[in-house]
Amino acid sequence: MSQLKNGSSQCLWTSICIVLIVMSMAREAVSTNYGEALRNSLLYFEAQRSGKLPLNQRVTWRGDSALRDGSDAHIDLTGGYYDAGDNMKFGFPLAFTTTMLAWSNIEMASQLRAHHEKGNSLRALKWATDYLIKAHPEPNILYGQVGEGNSDHKCWMRPEDMTTPRPSFRIDAQHPGSDLAGETAAAMAAASIAFAPSDKAYANILIGHAKDLFAFAKGHPGVYQKSIPNAGGFYASSGYEDELLWAAAWLHRATNDQIYLDYLTQAETGGPRTVFAWDDKFVGAQVLVAKLALEGKVESSEEITEYKSMAEHFICNCAQKGDNNVKKTPGGLLYFLPWNNLQYTTAATFVLSAYSKYLEAAKASINCPDGALQASDLLHLARSQVDYILGSNPKNMSYMVGVGTNYPKKPHHRAASIVSIHKDKTPVTCSGGFNAWFNNPAPNPNVLAGAVVGGPDDKDVYGDERTNFQQAEPATVTAAPLVGVLALVA
Repeated sequence: MSQLKNGSSQCLWTSICIVLIVMSMAREAVSTNYGEALRNSLLYFEAQRSGKLPLNQRVTWRGDSALRDGSDAHIDLTGGYYDAGDNMKFGFPLAFTTTMLAWSNIEMASQLRAHHEKGNSLRALKWATDYLIKAHPEPNILYGQVGEGNSDHKCWMRPEDMTTPRPSFRIDAQHPGSDLAGETAAAMAAASIAFAPSDKAYANILIGHAKDLFAFAKGHPGVYQKSIPNAGGFYASSGYEDELLWAAAWLHRATNDQIYLDYLTQAETGGPRTVFAWDDKFVGAQVLVAKLALEGKVESSEEITEYKSMAEHFICNCAQKGDNNVKKTPGGLLYFLPWNNLQYTTAATFVLSAYSKYLEAAKASINCPDGALQASDLLHLARSQVDYILGSNPKNMSYMVGVGTNYPKKPHHRAASIVSIHKDKTPVTCSGGFNAWFNNPAPNPNVLAGAVVGGPDDKDVYGDERTNFQQAEPATVTAAPLVGVLALVA
């Protein structure tokens, strides 16, 4: 009898040990994936490039595309990034992508350098800013879109041989767009800080554009989709106050000019927010002002305190210690909204990562309604979200393409889902692409390394189907915040 008991006990302990070893190996596998994921996240931006590709292009299944962009307006609008799984260049989310790439380059500069990715991350940023400079030919003119969204989405074609219309759309003094101009100002100002240590002349060009764009945004109020109605069906803006705050915060950080701080302290802070994303930058502005407060670089005031309080309110809710906590899936993913939820998760995770650095430098903590948060708590939560995205989830699937072996094989992406033009130059027609490639049950012929898909639903369920654009379509706005986070945790 005692032998049986001992045997059962031994068996039990052996089982527990095996489980612990497997869990440890899973954690180790994820941790070793951070560096790979960082490298891939920057490769993804090379796969999204529009225009004439450079000689050092590493994603070799892509080719030159959209080389006549802007010709209808007698301007060169080649370059930039395709937005997501389509062949559109939408200026509003592109500018947010640019700002977040710049913030990653600024806040995690030493970590990117340590992982030998600083050059690649700056090149990813410059591909965007070079385009935005071309899109802003005069102080009060900004081109905000290339391509017609409806006709683009009705076709399934490679960017290299697409035949869909490529009209250019702009805002100007008579057709304003404060949100588009404000976000582009933020992108230029943030990028100027990122480039200042290595290319002061380029940084000065960027800050000049940022100042002009901020003045344009302030002087000619209005939401941009009234001037570019086609964009409204895809990236409609809910208002421009957040972009103006965001731009002012970045311009202040770039120039230390009092006029931008005055704008911040005289405007509404945005109050408590539930997301940080391409259409809602209040949290970003709140975090930047909170940084100034933590560093003691601004005089304490009711307005400054409010910014800091609102930034920390968002963080407390992400950490499940607030008064309106962000929903979590059973597997532990921060879940905000059904359509491309991971764009919100990666942006929130960047906020957690950056703020953990600010708290650590200031030797400060956050007092939430349900307890205190230390810098280490924020970093732990950020890491847990990265781990989930890279495979520590109920499906054991990496939602970043190309990381590990179990990742989405059929992301909703035109270029990746159609045979490379370098392998088969036969043109793929608008409808022919749907028949031969979109509806093809096989995995995509090109691995879109580094792309982060929309992700699972609130029950941790994910369908790896090309038709499932709400969950399976990757976007640049999702990947950009993750660059800095991966550099920090790698």
